[in-house]
Amino acid sequence: MNQEKRTFFYGWIIVIIATLSLLVSNGLSIGGFPVFYKPLREEFVKIGAIRPEQAESFIGIGASLTFLTAGIISPLAGWLIQKFSVKRMMLIGCLILGTGLVLHSQTTSPLIVYLSRMLMGVSLGFVGVLAMTVLVANWFVRLRGTAIGILLTGTSFGGVVIPILTAPLIENLGWRNAMMAVSLVIWFILIPAVVFFVKNKPADIGLLPDGDTSDTQIPTPESLNQQEGMTLFEAIKTPLFWTFALCAALIFYPIFVTSQQFILYLQSEKIGLSVEAGALAQSSLFAVSVAGKFFFGFLSDKFSPTKVMLTCCSVMFLATLVLLNLTANTAFLFLIPFGLGYGGTFVLLQRLVADYFGNRDYPKILGVITVVETLGASLGGIITGKLADLAGGDYTQAFHAVIVVTGAALLLVITLNFMTNTKQEAKS
Repeated sequence: MNQEKRTFFYGWIIVIIATLSLLVSNGLSIGGFPVFYKPLREEFVKIGAIRPEQAESFIGIGASLTFLTAGIISPLAGWLIQKFSVKRMMLIGCLILGTGLVLHSQTTSPLIVYLSRMLMGVSLGFVGVLAMTVLVANWFVRLRGTAIGILLTGTSFGGVVIPILTAPLIENLGWRNAMMAVSLVIWFILIPAVVFFVKNKPADIGLLPDGDTSDTQIPTPESLNQQEGMTLFEAIKTPLFWTFALCAALIFYPIFVTSQQFILYLQSEKIGLSVEAGALAQSSLFAVSVAGKFFFGFLSDKFSPTKVMLTCCSVMFLATLVLLNLTANTAFLFLIPFGLGYGGTFVLLQRLVADYFGNRDYPKILGVITVVETLGASLGGIITGKLADLAGGDYTQAFHAVIVVTGAALLLVITLNFMTNTKQEAKS
């Protein structure tokens, strides 16, 4: 074997930096941010910035704005990344995220909070899942599945690490100083890592994807068949596309609501968990989702991905039944299986776009699905906050709605199984 082939491949450094980027960007804008909600809400009510009867909607709208903005910006971000390079857009994304956090930490205005959350959403277009997937895909062809599987754990680890780091800072420094403190990770760790270590593609440093040399690189089915499949216009004319899109929206409703607002339910008077215990629960959800991503992603290579999707969604739905009579003692009976199912669906929704519609217009089709997912998640956050406000801050009925929506998603996954089975039978 060629000595060059045995040397360490720089692409794995890219995977590490990209995974760190997801940990920081998703952790500070989505997964880890809910630990700030309770002290933020209490202070804004105390100073009269928001009315008590609108406090839960205030939180829900802010969270939804981040997610909604991230979805809407995705098509533009994809175009800019292709035109100006991933590295340049990553740096812009870091600057936007850091600015959003600093602005949020200093304001007493709900409107500025909303603006800050939108800035966080914009940053995800440039230093979130879309951009990091493009970067890693540039470096890997044969090992792309493994590399992207490792990469996507960053979204979960952000939800694990950030709450654990932030909760004691909030207790000792207050939420404003804590938010400023965690923003330093962007300025002093992530930005230097991007500047000094990120290369856009292997050719920039004279390498080939996967660490291959010119005499060992071989064509793959993926590289030979990139034009297979439907165009976006062809895809949106099929019932399968709209069934899948609606299913994705309904799945992201409970995922988003649980990752963003369940911590407030746990810290409510009815359940009574402390700030630290709530942060632990938040971290546990994302920690378990890492296992779900690995486990169900592996299963989808061995069995029908649509059937694996059915298993994931069934696990999520069965977990939500615990919400019918939630107590502090049963919270983890919900979080653990739900996190496993959520991790699996996160990976499978992206995979099934390619499985169902092919590689020809994969980025465009996935971009449209992402917007639909975002709408489902954002609507979920707004509805959950509104239902909690109507109930005087009690999230019980809001999370009963999560059971209903997850059940509806399960019915659509069952429908997808029938549709794809029929399609396969027609081909045979």
